[in-house]
Amino acid sequence: MEMEMDSLSLASLESTLALPGQIRGILSTLDVLDVLDIVLVAIILYKIYEMLEDTRAITLVRGIIFLLVLTLLANWGQLHVIYWLLSKVVTLLFVALPIVFQPELRRTLEHLGEGRFLAHAPFLNDEDAQYVIQELDSALREMSAVKTGALIVVERNMGLNDISRTGVQIDGLVSKEFLRNIFFVNTPLHDGAVVIRGKRVIAAGCLLPLTENRTLSTELGTRHRAAIGLSEQCDALVLIVSEETGIISVAENGHIHRKIDSAQLKQYLKPIFEPEKISLKEMVANWRKKRK
Repeated sequence: MEMEMDSLSLASLESTLALPGQIRGILSTLDVLDVLDIVLVAIILYKIYEMLEDTRAITLVRGIIFLLVLTLLANWGQLHVIYWLLSKVVTLLFVALPIVFQPELRRTLEHLGEGRFLAHAPFLNDEDAQYVIQELDSALREMSAVKTGALIVVERNMGLNDISRTGVQIDGLVSKEFLRNIFFVNTPLHDGAVVIRGKRVIAAGCLLPLTENRTLSTELGTRHRAAIGLSEQCDALVLIVSEETGIISVAENGHIHRKIDSAQLKQYLKPIFEPEKISLKEMVANWRKKRK
């Protein structure tokens, strides 16, 4: 028995000592193209993570990664029954992935089709950006004061032509008077959503997909659920004014933020219309803060 234990310990020690040599051997076979290949894969995975971050899909990704780790541990520990069961579950999950991640896959394919996978939204010049932000802020404040319900979709990177086609096509300059007139009670277009691209209103009376999230508060009506539903499927910023309370809300990345004041609203709108002017030092600091 002691001899067997000694031989096992010796084998374990030899395998441990062999690891650095194996690593050096692998590194010695790498060339410039291999490094470039690894960097490109890392960039693609990071862009996919950015699109999934702060959405419901990220929790599913974490669950799948957890199952994969369990499967590897079961195989390493020679737990044959558990390994067989987990491997079958993982196989079924990969078959179901196109169904589970349908909105995210659609978003990624649309980004690739439009050539926007690594691109940013087109910005307005400073004067136009300030104008649009001020008009949107004023329109929402005035509608909030008189409890006029409103639903405004601000387009970002992803095109919203499929959403705009569900409503009435418009090509009008954004203004608080124009928006208040659209959402005025009992007018033909007041129940739908307005889609804004740049400084233009491109459509009104549009239909938005409702969220399937069952954990939302019962206080949120159809207008809010439609805003969340669209924000789950694309990168648009959706602005809501409650018809019952006059509260202004913002839906983004599947989340809703309520009781938004003027300063907060402008903070949401500025990155959409204005290029961010920060130094390299500030960019590094912001990146570190985000990673914490």
